[in-house]
Amino acid sequence: MNPVELARPEIRSLQPYSSARMEAADGSIWLNANESPWPPFASTADWNRYPDPQPAALVARLSGLYGVGRDELLAGRGSDEGIDLLVRAFCTAGRDAILVSPPTFGMYAVCARVQGAGVVEAPLRRDFSLNVDALLAAMTPAVKLVFVCAPNNPSGAGVPRAAVLRIAAALAGRALLVVDEAYAEFADPDAAGSIAAEIGRHANLVVLRTLSKAWGLAGARVGALLADARVVALLRKLMPPYPLPAPCVDIALRTLTVQGEQATRERIAIVRAERERMADALARIRCVREVLPSQANFLCVRFHDAAAAGAALHRAGVVVRDVRHYPMLGDALRISIGTPDENDRVLDVLRAMPTVEPATDAAACREVRA
Repeated sequence: MNPVELARPEIRSLQPYSSARMEAADGSIWLNANESPWPPFASTADWNRYPDPQPAALVARLSGLYGVGRDELLAGRGSDEGIDLLVRAFCTAGRDAILVSPPTFGMYAVCARVQGAGVVEAPLRRDFSLNVDALLAAMTPAVKLVFVCAPNNPSGAGVPRAAVLRIAAALAGRALLVVDEAYAEFADPDAAGSIAAEIGRHANLVVLRTLSKAWGLAGARVGALLADARVVALLRKLMPPYPLPAPCVDIALRTLTVQGEQATRERIAIVRAERERMADALARIRCVREVLPSQANFLCVRFHDAAAAGAALHRAGVVVRDVRHYPMLGDALRISIGTPDENDRVLDVLRAMPTVEPATDAAACREVRA
């Protein structure tokens, strides 16, 4: 089945906006886009010109990096843009829905609710593993998109390749399976790797990737959606005319070099080693109840008093993420893996804390959420 047939009929028939840059890609005198003929005062770069909607050099580099065809890749602003485009393209307000497995990344549900789509939940197991049977049982005819975060945020748990493939096969002709691989680079080397290689065999499979995490480009907001070429072509209809700023494309290309890839691999190795060291050290600290296994660049840590732990870290200038509002994580903080020195500071602060009963101090709760 053509996966585009699952999309909203009005989107399938939509005549997309044709930007000036799409209509003409070359020339010596540019007078078709109402641009300034001069570069900006602060730079000699040609930032007075609108950028290519899908920069050929960036698309080529990303498609090689992720192992897909150029027509199977849509470059955009991080993973978030891909999530939003998918929901808008496939979910009719008041009728269609997405399916998520909480606790998981909150933007899936936010995008659905902004669109007026429903949110069906198939919770993770108590050990934070994906419950494939429960997920498939929760499917309804309204569900058009199923989101799986692999590795998961905020728990850090990995998702077996076999589970993803089973879901993709079961959803064929019914819904798209969207696998968010924002943290895939940090998984252990013996893990199965990206599921993107299966796109050619599963037309309903979509993979989200980002340069924000492992590649250190969170401020540039560059990511990619990998999917069947027909899905990519459909989503391009919805995309803004010029989604990627030229300076962001430039820094991405300067990062995605042989030297940049080598440096990134070295940093990933440090993160993995520090993740193991931190998990072992945190588990030995009195105020810590449990450290959840992680395949990402963070650890989700349960505390006897999460509010007090967060407040102590905050007073020391260490900012961590309060995830107590997530299901099954009412006693947890998410701690990103920093440099060895930054990680040592976290350990020093937590080691100095006494073991106490769970806090009821509202002020402490407010401080950890600041």
